Amino acid sequence: MPFAVETPPRGKCAPARRSASSAMALAMALVAVPAVAQSTDATVGQTSELDVPAPPADANLPQVEPVITDEEFDETVPELDPSNDPALDAPLESIEDFERRIAQEQAGAAPAEGQDAPLGDPTLADGDAVEEIGDAPIRDAELAAPLPPLDQFNVEPVEFAQDATDTETTEIAYSVRVNGLDAADEETATSLHDQFDSLSALEDGDGKAANVAQITARLTEDSALMQRILASEGWYEARAATQIDRTGEGDGLSLTAVIDVLPGPRYSFSDIVIDADPTEPPDLIRKNLVLKTGDPIVAARVQGAEANVAVALPENGYPFAEIGQRDILLNQETGDGVYTLPVTTGPRSRFGEIQTTGDLAFDAEHVGVLARFEQGELYDSRMVDDLRQALVATGLFNTVSVLPQQTGEPAGEGTEYATILVEQEAGPPRTLAGSAGFGTGQGFRVEGSWTHRNLFPPEGALIGRGMVGTQEQGAGVTFRRSNAGQRDRTFQATAEALHSNYDAYEAFTGRLSALISYDSTNIWQKPFTYAYGVQLIGTNEQDYDFALQDLSRRTFFIGGLIGQAGIDRTNSLLDATEGFKITAIIEPEGSLQDGFTPYVRARLDGSAYFSPTDAITLAGRVRVGTIQGIERFDLAPSRRFYAGGGGSVRGFGYQQLGPRVVLDNPDFDPDDPDESADPFIYRPLGGRSLNEAAAELRYRFGNFGVVGFVDAGQVYEDTLPDFSDLRFGAGIGGRYYTNFGPLRIDLAMPLDRRPGESKFAVYVSIGQAF
Repeated sequence: MPFAVETPPRGKCAPARRSASSAMALAMALVAVPAVAQSTDATVGQTSELDVPAPPADANLPQVEPVITDEEFDETVPELDPSNDPALDAPLESIEDFERRIAQEQAGAAPAEGQDAPLGDPTLADGDAVEEIGDAPIRDAELAAPLPPLDQFNVEPVEFAQDATDTETTEIAYSVRVNGLDAADEETATSLHDQFDSLSALEDGDGKAANVAQITARLTEDSALMQRILASEGWYEARAATQIDRTGEGDGLSLTAVIDVLPGPRYSFSDIVIDADPTEPPDLIRKNLVLKTGDPIVAARVQGAEANVAVALPENGYPFAEIGQRDILLNQETGDGVYTLPVTTGPRSRFGEIQTTGDLAFDAEHVGVLARFEQGELYDSRMVDDLRQALVATGLFNTVSVLPQQTGEPAGEGTEYATILVEQEAGPPRTLAGSAGFGTGQGFRVEGSWTHRNLFPPEGALIGRGMVGTQEQGAGVTFRRSNAGQRDRTFQATAEALHSNYDAYEAFTGRLSALISYDSTNIWQKPFTYAYGVQLIGTNEQDYDFALQDLSRRTFFIGGLIGQAGIDRTNSLLDATEGFKITAIIEPEGSLQDGFTPYVRARLDGSAYFSPTDAITLAGRVRVGTIQGIERFDLAPSRRFYAGGGGSVRGFGYQQLGPRVVLDNPDFDPDDPDESADPFIYRPLGGRSLNEAAAELRYRFGNFGVVGFVDAGQVYEDTLPDFSDLRFGAGIGGRYYTNFGPLRIDLAMPLDRRPGESKFAVYVSIGQAF
């Protein structure tokens, strides 16, 4: 039933409705008030009597028995006899006489006849007939000390003495039971229990408490929690009672904290009212406010629906929309409520010009290159968010914001332009970076780089790089312009010198290249990517000469083109669980020594992913490659195909699969009984074709995962792979999933191991193997 509280007008008394307990308190108060009271009127100097009405006769008022009877009171209190003490009937001394007597006493004069002896009060020792309390001597220094400020006032807890032999604290075990939620359907009851368990103080105590008082305090707190949870789910009149059940005796005592819930009626929507100006389309707000009449009033659903409207309006041309404060009017008689949502839509807008302010890293024109919208298009907040992400991804800002500004400038069809204001604060453009690692077959490697990301604005970076390793050393310089005339398109020119010393070849290489690429980024995974460019290579390499039956050095000059295209339909760049991707690389090249010998290197990679459950993923990969138009001996060893290693066939050493020659090991001493080195060197020769395949079964639990895998592959001397003599490697891996991708460690071994092949190999990297 609805109710109201009214305030009576001045000078009138409104009737009040009280409960039985209020009436009892009123009755007890009336008993303590005497029937007649006296007051002194300072103006007329007369004594008047005030009649106090007797309590109203009410049969419902409880009868209060007196503590003692009047006769017993009169017998207990003795009578005062003035004949024994004449001062009882003497008139009181006036204030003037009292002050005069005190002054005479302080002056040393004897008291006048009929006056009392000196009081001897130290507060009157200075002869002043009028004293203030502050002049009294203070014998306790703490009383004269100033009070500390409130913000510095500390109360130290009382420490109770503890028996030295009592070194252990006894804990009380308890359980928790909630009754009364069965009135809801099974799904809702489960949700209520889950919410309670996640927030409960009793559950957080893990069934242990220091004493019963602590359990009681937690029970009281959880009772209020349960009422809040029920109210959030539409039970606004829910009540919760608590009790502690005790069973057993002594050490077997068991306590159960019980919450008995009376949910009451569950309120539902009787009407949904939207207070807003017309929109285009007309049902834009109602369609996105996913609430229906008849549904229970659940706080999370209401907030989610309002958030959905707040998102949908800016995505559909209303950048300045504001959601007002909701109103839900509940009716206790019908058990439902009328929901009203005020919405200020603001003007329907289109993208206007881009303006930028602050400490600029680049101008508004380059901001327009990053934007995926054109001036005049209907405003869409998703495009604004994308622009903000692209600006952040440049790495050139300490802070950057992108906000619409209302202009009032008409844009036709009932819309107006909204300026896009980009506020920049450029950050430090220089970066020093370093990395170190180890790879089986590749040895140790340390790399460092210096980068100025905006030396040639906009986004023109200069990068210097140096690398030292057990099998590779080099240096290079790169000019890179990101977002070169188009979002996510990169132009890059590189000059580098490199020395490589692998089992397959040893080479001194210089390289010049230029490349234009359109790639996926960490904020925008593209379904189609491409790259094209040119390169010039000069390399002096050691190779095995079958004519000489020995190693020899040769110099190669190579010029070529680079072409790459990819299709990516996976759901993640570093940890795909669904979809597929295909990448094709074609590199027309020509050997420039002894004339021009053209040839083509081509490779096709494909992978697919399928997840029957959230925890299990099946992944597969294939790779084929061919080199057409040149003999293997005329091809620089560094430009041939190799297989084996962490990104190829795991379990085998880096570049160890395929044709190879067996050479004597010059470091092997056959006369040394402690010699442990292999008497032979197994040198890979590389080939003109290859094929590889891999299959993985991935199982994830939380942030961790395990992977079982089998890899297969081979390299051939011919230009086309014939899929013969396939080599297999198998292993197991572990994964730790982070917000930037999984960290992986794989342990693999070759199956049917041959002489010169390792017993096992370990691979560590970021991201899945494929």
